[in-house]
Amino acid sequence: MHEIILFSGTVFMGFFAIMNPIANTPIFLGLTQEMGKKEKKGVAFKSVFYAFIIVTIFAVSGQVVFKLFGITLPAFQIGGGILLFFVGYELLHGKQSHIHHPTPLEKDKIKEDINESSVNVAISPLAIPILAGPGTISTAINFVGANTTIYYTLIVIFLFAVMCLITYILFVSGGKLISYLGRGGVTVITRIMGLILTIIATQMVIVGISGAIEMYK
Repeated sequence: MHEIILFSGTVFMGFFAIMNPIANTPIFLGLTQEMGKKEKKGVAFKSVFYAFIIVTIFAVSGQVVFKLFGITLPAFQIGGGILLFFVGYELLHGKQSHIHHPTPLEKDKIKEDINESSVNVAISPLAIPILAGPGTISTAINFVGANTTIYYTLIVIFLFAVMCLITYILFVSGGKLISYLGRGGVTVITRIMGLILTIIATQMVIVGISGAIEMYK
């Protein structure tokens, strides 16, 4: 029992550190600041749901998925880093969503754009690579790989689900932060998060390149 508790604590802290939902909340706010409350909830739910599905697949399948598609972790890190860099670059320059307040003639078109935009943002960059990035996936694979029994695999999946729930709650309650900070405050946070994202992305690419060099020596 003590071993299970210790393992559970290690897994939870590992996921919390790698996902960092507190730091990701301002990023979520920056990406969805032009959306309504309902759309934000939809994006929050979809992002954590997609992240949960992705990480669960990798946790259960392990290295099989990488081998099946001929993907290496360094390649995943480099690709995810490049994608994240462009997202951070846009946030750094204060670029907002192309969706504006609808006019009577544009209402149907704007509604369609909102639905499409919310799905796109939920999948990329929120679900991947921010929530279910190379670090999160490799963490899940490592925890499952260290303990091959199905019981420990279920613990890893359950605790990741708990982290997704915590992330969702923080994302949804982020609207209160917007009201407190105001539009100017959110813009400042968006630019800061953009800078942080570009740095994180650069680090991901560096780690990926280093891993690739070691792999092909």
